[in-house]
Amino acid sequence: MTTSSTRRWRLFQYLADVLADRFILPTKRLVLLVLLGTPIAVTGFWLDLGYTMFWLYNGLILLASVIDCVTLTKRGDLTLKRILPEQTDLGQPFSVQIELENRGGQSIVYSLRDDLPLSFDEPEPIAGRLDAGQTRFSYRTRAKERGEYAFRWLYLRWHGKIGLWSRQSRFSCKQSIKVFPDLSAVRGYLASMQESLIVDGKKIMRRGKSGSEFHAIREYVPDDDPRFINWSASARSRKLMTNQYRPEHGKVIMIVIDCGRLMGVELDNKTRLDISIEAALTLAAVALRQGDQVGLLAYSHEIKTYIPPGKGLGHLHTLLSATYDLKSDFVEADPAKALEFLHRQQKRRSLIVLFSDMENYLVEDQLGSYLWRMRRTHLLLLLSLADPLLHGWSHIESANSRLAFVKSVAQRFQLDRRAFQQKMTGAGIQVLDVPADQMTLTVVNTYLEIKSREAL
Repeated sequence: MTTSSTRRWRLFQYLADVLADRFILPTKRLVLLVLLGTPIAVTGFWLDLGYTMFWLYNGLILLASVIDCVTLTKRGDLTLKRILPEQTDLGQPFSVQIELENRGGQSIVYSLRDDLPLSFDEPEPIAGRLDAGQTRFSYRTRAKERGEYAFRWLYLRWHGKIGLWSRQSRFSCKQSIKVFPDLSAVRGYLASMQESLIVDGKKIMRRGKSGSEFHAIREYVPDDDPRFINWSASARSRKLMTNQYRPEHGKVIMIVIDCGRLMGVELDNKTRLDISIEAALTLAAVALRQGDQVGLLAYSHEIKTYIPPGKGLGHLHTLLSATYDLKSDFVEADPAKALEFLHRQQKRRSLIVLFSDMENYLVEDQLGSYLWRMRRTHLLLLLSLADPLLHGWSHIESANSRLAFVKSVAQRFQLDRRAFQQKMTGAGIQVLDVPADQMTLTVVNTYLEIKSREAL
């Protein structure tokens, strides 16, 4: 960059600061008054008053403008403060409050706009009138992408009682907010104390129905196994009681999340990565509540983050902090590198749950060899989001040769996916290709089913 271009940039920066922070501009009222002066001046010439009417009218406007500018509330008499929550969930509306204090001697008519990040919904400008004192108002917005975002400026435009000139200024109010994945399923599970686990409003597998570890004695219900009736406890309480068993605690669950290019594809206004992270965190909450240990590995063409296995619901916050700002990279993912890294790190037998895309499973040549090697010491579960577009193309009506060709290609892709599933199932590796709205339900159900038959 040359010296002249640097000077021009500094000049442009100064002009931008003036326009944003110290600029005075005419209002609609002043523009209408100036336009109204044209017929008044024409009428004056018809009445042979010459320039008298013209200068008199414009002189009055000039005098009113000077009075308006002099009496306009100063910037230092105004104070703005934003009250922003520390965190929010992806796609969930939240409220932002703003306090405006006027320490000047006259009322102002204001219009305010917040400096929102690009991925947030833009609300309508906030407008109103404020006498001397303080007021509080709020607006609602929502985030469309996960991560941490900065709120920097508040832009305010105001004018006085005459209302010919208005001033606009920006007020520094630096704050940040963390946008977490949608944790409604996680909160719903943690708040549930029922025998049945409910995720996304659907009842899934019952907990504590099988296992080898004694958990508690409770009252017998009709669908309990009669073999587990505790006759001693029944005699003491004079009620039919049964033993409740649960799977052994302390198992290791490793969650592996693909952050490659294909995971950035949108499904139902969310990316594949968003849906996978939400399902992974729900699985982590269920596993931690069950007493197991949960670790996490995120990768693309390289290892992005690794969290060793930990236990307790406090560990869920560690997993959340490591995943809330994960982004998909515009590169091809390398699942073989991730599995090789995990094989070196995790020596104890564990359940490895891999969230990726079926296309990565099909085109990755070295993936098969790593899967076959790891299945000897670990239990593998491969998850993929079904492509609704591919499903639609495979069921379209063959009205012409072009649609028939599209349908045949789509069906061929589906056959390849099923063939991969059958191949992995034959090798003892479970592969699930499920729709986006069933991902969380399916992965939690599968985990509980593995726990109930003590396959881990």
